[in-house]
Amino acid sequence: MGQRIVVRRVLRGQTGPSGGPAFTDVLGTCLAWDEETCLVERADGEKVRIVLADVVSGKPVPPRPPVRMRVSSRDAEAHTAALWPTVATTPLGAWTLRTETAPTGRLLKRASSCLAMGDPDRPVDEALAAVAAFYAERGRDPLVQVETGSDVEADVRAAGWLPLPVGDSELWLASVSRVRRALPPSATAPATPVELSVTGPRAVVSAGTGCDPVAEGHAAVDGDWVGLHGVTVDPSYRRRGMGAAVVARLLSWSAEQGALTAWLHVEADNPGGQAFWEALGFAAHHGCRYYAPGAAPASSASAEPVSR
Repeated sequence: MGQRIVVRRVLRGQTGPSGGPAFTDVLGTCLAWDEETCLVERADGEKVRIVLADVVSGKPVPPRPPVRMRVSSRDAEAHTAALWPTVATTPLGAWTLRTETAPTGRLLKRASSCLAMGDPDRPVDEALAAVAAFYAERGRDPLVQVETGSDVEADVRAAGWLPLPVGDSELWLASVSRVRRALPPSATAPATPVELSVTGPRAVVSAGTGCDPVAEGHAAVDGDWVGLHGVTVDPSYRRRGMGAAVVARLLSWSAEQGALTAWLHVEADNPGGQAFWEALGFAAHHGCRYYAPGAAPASSASAEPVSR
């Protein structure tokens, strides 16, 4: 009892498609079990009492993923726009063409590529031609960001576009409240001063004194989601809890703004960063990869510092 189970039972008096007995499955949490029946509560709250004599099979199943883990990859990635207010977006069906309108220094791939997730409302090869034309008009190398292992990635590869050798990452999600509980007590009272600077829905936290912080991080709130970006610690100050202190301050501020879900990108080849975020309750939602036409362009948008 108390476990999530799936039970297959006979539907008495009904015939199945093959002419034999009809069956149906009930998925939910087992609330009660006695000698004759079991009571299962579905996800919608409906309670189904099943006669044990009608049971064909049953087994426990994993807990249902949290709501935040059931969002589409495209919807999750859409929250990243809040981090960069100077990025202009243009729809291409469900795809989104992104371009940095006020670049300073190197271009970030996420801010200067097409988010190619979902249906572009046209054949993929035509959509890719539109992507190439869009960025050519702006003097930028064309890039698309796809979900790793998706049908869109297969279509992009079939069209002759090739993956960039760097930049593979994963979008990770967590409950803001769970992460705050997982942070060590020292994170909320660090020995090194931590300062918060807020501009509208975005915030920057810096730790340390003087012009060069020993740790910093950025966050942006979008609805009840908050994105973390560029959480970095000076190598000489690592393993002193500075990263946790930065995260604690950013999430404290975002919780005050109503944020419930935290997201961030972690590079796929960054096991240290993955271990840090996993310990705080984050979990991978999906992977991302960048593609360019034919071959990786020599002047493609730079790799960017992903959280940790």
